[in-house]
Amino acid sequence: MTLWQEIKAEFIDIIEWIDESNDTLAWRFPRYENEIKQGAQLIVRQSQAAVFVDQGKIADVFSPGRHELATRNLPVLSTLRGWKYLFDSPFKAEVYFVNTKNFTNLKWGTKNPVMLRDSEFGPVRLRSYGTYVVRVVDPARFVREIVGTGAHFTLEGICDQLKNLIVTRFSDLLGESGISVLDLAANYDELSARLKDKIAPEFLEYGLDVTKLLVENISLPIEVEEALDKRTSIGVIGNLDNFVKFQGANAMEMAAKNPGGDASAGVGMGIGFAMANQMGKVMAPPPVEPQGSSPPTLPPGAAAVNYFVGKNGKQAGPFDETAVAAYIGKGAITEETLMWKAGMEGWEAAGKFPEFVLLFDSNPPPLPQ
Repeated sequence: MTLWQEIKAEFIDIIEWIDESNDTLAWRFPRYENEIKQGAQLIVRQSQAAVFVDQGKIADVFSPGRHELATRNLPVLSTLRGWKYLFDSPFKAEVYFVNTKNFTNLKWGTKNPVMLRDSEFGPVRLRSYGTYVVRVVDPARFVREIVGTGAHFTLEGICDQLKNLIVTRFSDLLGESGISVLDLAANYDELSARLKDKIAPEFLEYGLDVTKLLVENISLPIEVEEALDKRTSIGVIGNLDNFVKFQGANAMEMAAKNPGGDASAGVGMGIGFAMANQMGKVMAPPPVEPQGSSPPTLPPGAAAVNYFVGKNGKQAGPFDETAVAAYIGKGAITEETLMWKAGMEGWEAAGKFPEFVLLFDSNPPPLPQ
């Protein structure tokens, strides 16, 4: 301290602190040789507390307001110093201003995954993070346990310790809860409240209070979440066979809109036609089998030929002769049903196919209603 500062200190009789930072927890008022003049004025603002320390011991704690500093107003300090009379000379003491406001949006999170045994998935690894709010509720204990003899103490000096404490207690709480991974999101509020109650006594040992604590997220590793997403997708799709057919129809439609596409588009068109053909088989209404009739069989030695059937504006097939004969026997294919086979220029009525004429002649008429 310079000579001018020493001279200036002799005339300063107001002790106060205006906090211009957002992270200061405690600040020691600078005084030349820690001397405080008799009758000095101490101004403690809202969200502050002033702690007097004499020879390493807490002497007095002042709440917000304006206070006159004199030996008659400091009974604890007078007792510690052994003063028997009211002296007008300066007395020595250190003054710590403690910030008692709420420090918000402090982060906590697991550095490494927490291993747990889940009732549905078995062993799993979970990560979690959240926020908390803390403030000083016992300035004397805070100065004694945390600040010590430092002149300036910030959140950085204690945040790591607080985060480690929260993570350790949360890991223990998560294991004891027995909540399934899929049900954790529905219990964030309950877990937050239980964790706050669990760590509150340990924070009070430092003179701190946790006014708010939130569990914002509990997540699985990325690869496990991807596998879970696939499982969810299958559940949403439902019938996988119908989904494949639907995708094939979409591919056919896309290929038809892009006839000049590349080779991959042609492959997609082929797949689309194949899928649409299968859809035609699945979606075609089942033929009604007349009562008391049995499907006729093809004549011996007939050659195997593939046929396409057109009915109600839809094409189905290909079917071999045995399949066509079965449909004729069931009445699903009549003489007027349009059919086509390789080598024909156009569609013809089924009754004009020589190989099936005998089948229509042997088919009995429908029963009367």
